[in-house]
Amino acid sequence: MSKTAIKVEGLSKRYRIGAQQRAYKTLREKLNEVALAPFRAVKSLSNSNSNSNGNGNGHKSKSETFWALKDISFEVKPGEAVGIIGRNGAGKSTLLKILSRITEPTEGYADINGRIASLLEVGTGFHPELSGRENIFLNGSILGMKRVEIRKKFDEMVAFAEIEKFIDTPVKHYSSGMYVRLAFAVAAHLDPEILLIDEVLAVGDAEFQKKCLGKMGDVAKEGRTVLFVSHNMVAIENLCDRGLLLRDGQVSYAGGVEECVAAYMDSGIMSHEGDVDLTAHPTRRSEALPLLQRVRLLDKDDNVKDRFYCGEPLKIEFTFEPVVNLRSPQFGIGVDDWTGSRIFSLTTYFSDSELPSLEKACRVSCQIDELPLAPGRYNMSFSVGNAHNPLVDALDNAISFDVDSVDYYGNGRSPEASYGRILVRSRWESNQL
Repeated sequence: MSKTAIKVEGLSKRYRIGAQQRAYKTLREKLNEVALAPFRAVKSLSNSNSNSNGNGNGHKSKSETFWALKDISFEVKPGEAVGIIGRNGAGKSTLLKILSRITEPTEGYADINGRIASLLEVGTGFHPELSGRENIFLNGSILGMKRVEIRKKFDEMVAFAEIEKFIDTPVKHYSSGMYVRLAFAVAAHLDPEILLIDEVLAVGDAEFQKKCLGKMGDVAKEGRTVLFVSHNMVAIENLCDRGLLLRDGQVSYAGGVEECVAAYMDSGIMSHEGDVDLTAHPTRRSEALPLLQRVRLLDKDDNVKDRFYCGEPLKIEFTFEPVVNLRSPQFGIGVDDWTGSRIFSLTTYFSDSELPSLEKACRVSCQIDELPLAPGRYNMSFSVGNAHNPLVDALDNAISFDVDSVDYYGNGRSPEASYGRILVRSRWESNQL
């Protein structure tokens, strides 16, 4: 067995922004290109004599070079599970596409030793007019499975995807969740030596995500190699042994998964200020309307800050600009720890507060009388909706803040994070039996 499953050396990928180019050519285009080559050579010579700008029109082609990856080098041993993390645009998906042989690198190389399966985009290789049954055979063949192998595992794939009732329905009628369930089921049952997965678990319900993580864990325990791209730090820590942090197309950190996640959280991925402009925030969901314009974290004296003590009052204040008339508005705040685990949620729905219809710019605030958090760093996600649409605006990990230890219980002892994330005061007594 090879000592390395994946070896990447000096890998770089350059794109030309603004230039008209295609990643591939059809056979017909290739044949035409060969046939016309002599005539193009003559034309090129003529143009070079009459025009030095290179496009025949006297104008320079406007384009800009962008390096999605720059000089990436690392090795993955057989049986390792490696989490690849980084902010959007860091180069994670480009790296997996090169490893999957979907695109070629501009510089460097990647050696792959073993049978590889990749799940990079929902329904890649699916034909919308074909049924789920037909697409299992089509996609399985694309991934390198023999027909007899697909037949043998067909029932297991369908059961895993939980789409028995719709297996003979054209996949163009599938929801995105059904798409990803079927795509994952085929890729996971390929029994690859190397499995590449790119943030597909963002689609689907929590129960299916748990099942997928379990399957990926089984693949890793069986001694196969897994490269997993995700923004879910809990999944990364639970599944992976090592981590690779990408920043601006380069390796920022490579090592133990816990240290890698900590480096990610310290790398400025999320704002670490108490006053954040949300108008063009990068974590706003693509389908959301930009209703939330700004968020501020305030203390009892309305001072902006991003560091609080255990038990200290905290007010979250939004500047709100309704682009639509929002009747019966519902606001939500999710508080996560630094691993991405949800600690608690604050919503207007589960409170004794009822907001009026919002038609004009205003401020909306949520008051926490005592912050019940242990020392550590926490992140907030926000959502706005109404009775008819629960998610009109939504931002994930929009702001972060720190909590420092203090004599929360009033007994001269300061709480520690190792005892849990939530602080709860209690009373104890004993009675003689």
